[in-house]
Amino acid sequence: MARIAGIDIPKNKRVEVALTYIYGIGRTTSQQILEEAGVDLNKRVASLSDDEVSKIRSIIQTDYKVEGSLRSEVQMNIKRLMDIGCYRGLRHRKGLPVNGQRTRTNARTRKGKRKTVAGKKKAAEKK
Repeated sequence: MARIAGIDIPKNKRVEVALTYIYGIGRTTSQQILEEAGVDLNKRVASLSDDEVSKIRSIIQTDYKVEGSLRSEVQMNIKRLMDIGCYRGLRHRKGLPVNGQRTRTNARTRKGKRKTVAGKKKAAEKK
């Protein structure tokens, strides 16, 4: 099992897929890294040599922001939005969808479990 950027990547998967286990690296970035390192995309992690692993590790370390530093940067960006009080920051603070999605229906992941509002039926009858 190879350890890259503090993550144990699975040894039975192809290198291209295994690198996506690192936060901040997707398929496209993984392909670019392997191309730069000169490693075959279809090779399994178990069959990588120590030299190839060290090449991949050094490329990720120098050229990409991954794992802890990326997570902290994302959190700082969200915190900045909340601190300046912009619309997106307020949506983050309230735990509602940020990017303009509808909330009358759907948005259950952000809003959480449904809360029944008492007296809603009576309010409808008065009209």
